[in-house]
Amino acid sequence: MIPDDLEQMLSPLEYRLLCELIYEYCGIRFEESARYMITRRLWPRVRALGLTTFTEYYRYLKYSPKARGELDELVERVTTNETYFFREDYQLRAFTEEILPEIAPKDHPHKRLRIWSAGCSSGEEAYTIGMLCTESRHLAGWDIEIFGNDISKKVLGMARAARYPQSAFRSTDKRYIDRYFKAVDGGRYEVVDEIKKLVTFGHLNLLDSVALSLVGQNDVIFCRNVMIYFDEAARKIVLKNLFKRLRPGGYLLLGHSESLLNVSTEFEIVSLKNDLVYRRPG
Repeated sequence: MIPDDLEQMLSPLEYRLLCELIYEYCGIRFEESARYMITRRLWPRVRALGLTTFTEYYRYLKYSPKARGELDELVERVTTNETYFFREDYQLRAFTEEILPEIAPKDHPHKRLRIWSAGCSSGEEAYTIGMLCTESRHLAGWDIEIFGNDISKKVLGMARAARYPQSAFRSTDKRYIDRYFKAVDGGRYEVVDEIKKLVTFGHLNLLDSVALSLVGQNDVIFCRNVMIYFDEAARKIVLKNLFKRLRPGGYLLLGHSESLLNVSTEFEIVSLKNDLVYRRPG
């Protein structure tokens, strides 16, 4: 039960300490305006752990042997994961019409394409990429691997289940639904196995350089609408990690409101017909 005096349950000091913990763990920064939202979403966890105050909850997160698991639970509750298939169509056109023809020439010796959907949420982006790669005439006979990661285990479970409500198809042409989905119970649609087998998902923190070393080298990285949750210091760390996981000549695609201005000089800007993107030199 949420108490009526919820706004008084989390003091400014407790809020600052919790925000610092969240920032240290995953790089997400919350402003003072988010205090009520944080209070409302975390108070049930305080009670579930048998605690009575947010100070006790903070100490639990700092010193309990189970703190790592609770930090994961905390992040699940305070982050918002909202996405849909074929989001930012103009950028997907740049990917299919300009980037793929460049990185997948007919005489490519290995014919293996690796793409990373960083901050994939519930998987719509990763599966969208899979559909576009499947339909690309430039990738006939290629081995396609798509990896999606998120810090939220809950949305990764949804991604692996690959079942989506009607709201996920707000920008999806009907022909894609007819070809790549099958109707299931509850008015949902499930991704067909042809696309599922191209995609794997993993629980990773974009600030964790050691864990990200397992991702390997990628030809293209989609990291769209993720940087908006980080401050400048965290963005620099994330971008350095992404740079290391991108092969020379590989492309980085950010969200339409995101840029590398004053954050990183390692990438070069590439002006395509449909979008401005970034590339690792070489």
